[in-house]
Parts: sequence; structure tokens; C-alpha cells
Amino acid sequence: MITEVPADHLRAGALTPVMPAYGGGSIADVLPSVCAVLGVPGSADVLGLAEALDGVDRVAVLLVDGLGAYQVPVASAYAPILKDLAAGSRSLTTGFPSTTPVSLVSVGTGAAPGAHGVLGFTTRRPDGRVLNHIHWKDDPDPREWQPVPTRFELAAAAGLAVTVVNKPEFAGSGLSVSANRGAVYVGAADVASLAGGMLAALESGPGIVYGYHPDLDHYGHGDGVDSPRWRSAAAGVDALLDRLVHGLPARSALLVIADHGQLNVPTSGRFDLGDNPDLSAGIVGVAGEPRVRYLYPAPGARDDVIAAWQGVFGSSAWVLAREEAIARGLFGAVAPGHADRIGEVVVICLERVIALATGWEPPSVGKLVAYHGSVTGAEMLVPLLIVR
Repeated sequence: MITEVPADHLRAGALTPVMPAYGGGSIADVLPSVCAVLGVPGSADVLGLAEALDGVDRVAVLLVDGLGAYQVPVASAYAPILKDLAAGSRSLTTGFPSTTPVSLVSVGTGAAPGAHGVLGFTTRRPDGRVLNHIHWKDDPDPREWQPVPTRFELAAAAGLAVTVVNKPEFAGSGLSVSANRGAVYVGAADVASLAGGMLAALESGPGIVYGYHPDLDHYGHGDGVDSPRWRSAAAGVDALLDRLVHGLPARSALLVIADHGQLNVPTSGRFDLGDNPDLSAGIVGVAGEPRVRYLYPAPGARDDVIAAWQGVFGSSAWVLAREEAIARGLFGAVAPGHADRIGEVVVICLERVIALATGWEPPSVGKLVAYHGSVTGAEMLVPLLIVR
């Protein structure tokens, strides 16, 4: 049981809903814009990076997991280089849900979630089994589950050197294949090897280098945003930035982005369908995660499920039928065959509340402190930092 939740110091407006800006200001637009600047055919610079990257022929993109735009000012107290880089920076939106696997594939493909099909932390397969995209190996085949070509493949086909630097244990996973196929994979077990691998790839010649750093998100989940270990992780991000910023070779640039933000959730905001008959009635399947819950009602029970969840959550959540969630544009255009990966009922938490699913997911999920996945600014807005 969580006994203490630290203050996460979110600024005013952090819980206001933010719609994803597909095609004009989302993380899915980063690599297409970089590719356009580097001359990859068929790429559009929708973010307008050409001026900032004028004269650049090699670009590194670093994704810091959990470093949302609302977390940058909090982390900056322990990360002076981050603070300097953030001055005058801009924000992008994630896709929806604002969660790691969805965002990583959106970055890698340059496509909205509805197109690439990775539509949640966990989603239900056609056979009724639940797929956890973080623990995904080769079932289902990632090239079939996620059929959109990656921007790494397109850049490599255009003759650019393309490198991904990430944890060794992630090599060949379903998520890595979905998000990063087409790139040379370089394993990096720590900050030093991550920085070294990215800089070595930049030194080798023109191309694109992508790196991933997970620690801030990890300690946010486990201890909470602005907890002591989260602060140490923020200092670790700064050490990484220090190495990269001061090691950039000529004609190169560094872009720093994130996959989502986070917010701390108190014990009073934790609703659990495992011990609430009003929430569990009529449910035969559960997926998603605590901030965005995908529900599968028994035949004929959908309207009753929606009414029951609206009665419990009130204004603290949107409780939508699948069709309404799609119609609102949350996922972008949803490709044929992907809609069933979205719950028949989609519960989107707006305030500091979560929907736990004891009996449907590991108990450890309910022991976290910070969460993400929903549409609030604290979760949806991420920075775009550019270093020449």
C-alpha cells in the first residue's frame, strides 16, 4: 500500500485535457521532419526544423522517458543543463494513449497510433489474450501487428546511416522491431555507453542516431515525481546531456524529446474494479492501464457498464464507447483491423484518479506512485529541445 505520495509541483493547467496534434506538432512528426531536412524523399518538415538545422547533415534524437513538459521545470532544479536548454523551447504532444509503447512506435514510424496499431500499454488480441507491448517478444509477429514502415527503414533506403542506441536487453523485442527496424542496433547498458554510442555514430558520418533513456520514468513510477530517487534520476539525465551537448561533432544537432509526462496519484484517487461490484459488473475483459482503461463488456452489457463507470467516476473521467473515442480523433485515423485493439469502453482519467484492475493485471501496478496515459497536459505535453 502506498503510504506517502510526494508533491509533484505541477503548474496550473496541468490537468486540462490536450488533444494530440497529429500532423502538425506531435512526437510522430519529429523523424519525418528530421528526414526532410536530411533529404529523405517523401518526407515533410511539418515541425519547421529546416532553419534550426540549417547546415546539419547528422542528427541525434534522444528520448528521455517520462520527461514531460510539466516535469521539465521540476527536474531543472537538479539539472542545470536541462534548465538552460529548456529556455525558449517548444512543446509537442504525444499520441494517445500517452504511454511508452504507443509513443515509441509513433516516433519510430512517424505515424499516429491508429495507423501503426500499437494502441495501448496492453491491448486485447483477436483470440482474447492480452498483449503487453513492453514484454512482447515475437508473438504476434511485430511486422504483422505493426505493418507501417519505420522512418529508420525509409532513411536507410535513401542512403543515410541509421543507428539506434538502447539497452542491450531490448534488442530484437517486438516493441523494438515495431519501432526501430531498419536501424543498426547498438547496446548501451548505462549513461556513459549511451552517450558514447550516440556520439560515435554521429562522428562516423551523415545520418540519424536515436537514443533512449528510461530512468526518470522508472523512478517516477516507483517513488513519485520529485521523490529523492527521481531527483537523482533527473541529475543523471543532466549528466547524459552534458556528455552529448559538449561532445557534438561538427555539422550535427541534438533533439531531446520524451514519450509522455507523469503525475502522482494519491491513495484516495485509486478505484479498483477488483473490489467494487459497481465497476466489475458485466466485465469479461480488461486491458489498457490505470489512467486509460480498456473494458470489454459481456454481450448486451455495454450501456450498463458505461452508466456504472460514469456513476463512480463522475467528472473525473471520460467514459466513452469505442466509436466515440475514435470519432474524437484521439488515435488519429484508425486502420481497418485495428479498432478491436481498443476497448469497447474507454475510460480516460482526467483528475488525480486511476482505475485499477486487480485480478486482471499484476498487483504491482497498484503499488506505483506516478502514472500516465491520459489526455491531461501533464501527460500529453513533452519538450522539443534543440542543440547545435
